[in-house]
Amino acid sequence: MISLVTFLAMVAASAPAPAGSDPARELSNRQLAGQRIVTGFPGERPPGVLVRMIREGRVAGVVLFASNFGTEAEARDLIGRLRRIRQPRGLRQPLLVAVDQEGGLVKRLPGPPTKSAAEIGAAGRSAAARQGKETGRYLDRLGFNVDLAPVLDLAVPGGEIADTARGFAPTPDGVIGTGLAFARGLERGGVAATAKHFPGFGRARANTDDASQTIPTARKRLRSRDERPFRAFADEKGALVMLANAVYPALDERRPAGLSRRIASHELRRVAGFDGVSITDSLDAAAITQLGSPATVAELAAGAGTDLLLFTDLASAAEGAEALARDLRAGRLDRRRFRTSVGRVIDLRGSLRG
Repeated sequence: MISLVTFLAMVAASAPAPAGSDPARELSNRQLAGQRIVTGFPGERPPGVLVRMIREGRVAGVVLFASNFGTEAEARDLIGRLRRIRQPRGLRQPLLVAVDQEGGLVKRLPGPPTKSAAEIGAAGRSAAARQGKETGRYLDRLGFNVDLAPVLDLAVPGGEIADTARGFAPTPDGVIGTGLAFARGLERGGVAATAKHFPGFGRARANTDDASQTIPTARKRLRSRDERPFRAFADEKGALVMLANAVYPALDERRPAGLSRRIASHELRRVAGFDGVSITDSLDAAAITQLGSPATVAELAAGAGTDLLLFTDLASAAEGAEALARDLRAGRLDRRRFRTSVGRVIDLRGSLRG
């Protein structure tokens, strides 16, 4: 039996920082860098390098895929192993444990949602809320606290999102009505929702996992249609927004959204009004790896102001994290902005179950 004094010390160590404080103040450069990283990993057990990263506070979370487990029980066991890894003082908030559980073609686990986004959208708002809540409860029971869903892109006919039934509706109002109901359901079920892919990926003809995509939509049309569901999500204080890996010349002629300060810091924050945690799409995608090494794309994404950098490959994540730590030491990244992003991530972690 532990003493009352010991118990209170444990609670104080794991509690979120008080309002108005800077939770990133006491972190080392490597820990600051790590709080910008979410990573995948191979196999059904946490590799030694990942265990060390968690113990040292050099990673904010993990993303799991079907290759990490064979059954629901194995998923629960794996997440339990991850959560039992003791993190350093000041970073004992729940680890982010994320999964792509959209429904339809993009689904890592056999449970809900039982329909694709297109089917949910056609069934209406009540059905969307119910599917979201059932999905949240299901993921929460397994130990996940972040769903990389829902897709809030318009299901534009002929686009990759519509062709794969990943979109709720072809119109902004349709997406807002059902996509946001699904997101609210997820959160009622105990899991943070991630709206994707800002500023809207519904007009893309291919997945950026496979090829680069440029979306030549005019700025006025992007803002009046494609971005509207994300603004509604921001108005409802949604937890996370994922930025697309596509290029939007009307906003930035050169860089994909998650690597563009004009989009990640201006368009998402100032125009759309989002003040939660932003996250890149996979930085191991074909559309991104052609831009440079994991270190290079990590520097671009962090410099753009995207809060969390998502790598599916553990070695790439470790390389990216070390590059950010070096840049902080050398003063090549704005430390104030960097700590603001880390503060948002720590606040999110502190708000979730684990």
